[in-house]
Amino acid sequence: MKLALTGFVTLDGVSQGPGSPDEDTSDDFTRGGWLVPHIDGTFVQRTSEWLDLADGLLLGRRTYQAFARDWPEITDPADPFTGRMNALPKYVVSNTRTEPTWHPTTVLTGDPRSTVADLKRRPGRELQIHGSARLGDTLLRAGLIDTVRLVIAPTVLGTGRRLLTDPDTTTGLRLVHHEATPNGLLLLEYETTGPAPRGEYEGVTAFR
Repeated sequence: MKLALTGFVTLDGVSQGPGSPDEDTSDDFTRGGWLVPHIDGTFVQRTSEWLDLADGLLLGRRTYQAFARDWPEITDPADPFTGRMNALPKYVVSNTRTEPTWHPTTVLTGDPRSTVADLKRRPGRELQIHGSARLGDTLLRAGLIDTVRLVIAPTVLGTGRRLLTDPDTTTGLRLVHHEATPNGLLLLEYETTGPAPRGEYEGVTAFR
């Protein structure tokens, strides 16, 4: 399977609590729900198409706990994501959580770089990381992520947990799709290309 990271972020990179004010209030975060005013039909269609590619969800402990609390409680039959989110196999990376409550769930213990590498060797389409910024950092640094999909909201929060902040991570990306929705969300899809390339600009001296 390929490993894909999906992240909802603000223009200044905050990924915490996109869906509601009380989704994630850790570290005294009070600005949740920032994505909701910008959701439109194009966003729903495209993210639904992304989820269609998943043969499993890979989550860190914090995100798993939030998803396990919220997704089983959504009962609207018209919701385009709930049935698939609840039915897909879940893999939670944790060395402390041993009693999964959101089924079907498998707990992956030990070094996530090794356990996820083993999981990727199984046949299938995509194993998708949703949220789980710390896990995403670890696996990007290990060279295990194949695809990065970002939804960038036209807002700046100035505070909150950010996506992909590991100072030791250096990764090159190739843009394969980009799209702006009517409500101003920017949808970006990248393939990873290995370590980030470096070079020197040889034009006018003002750029040096």
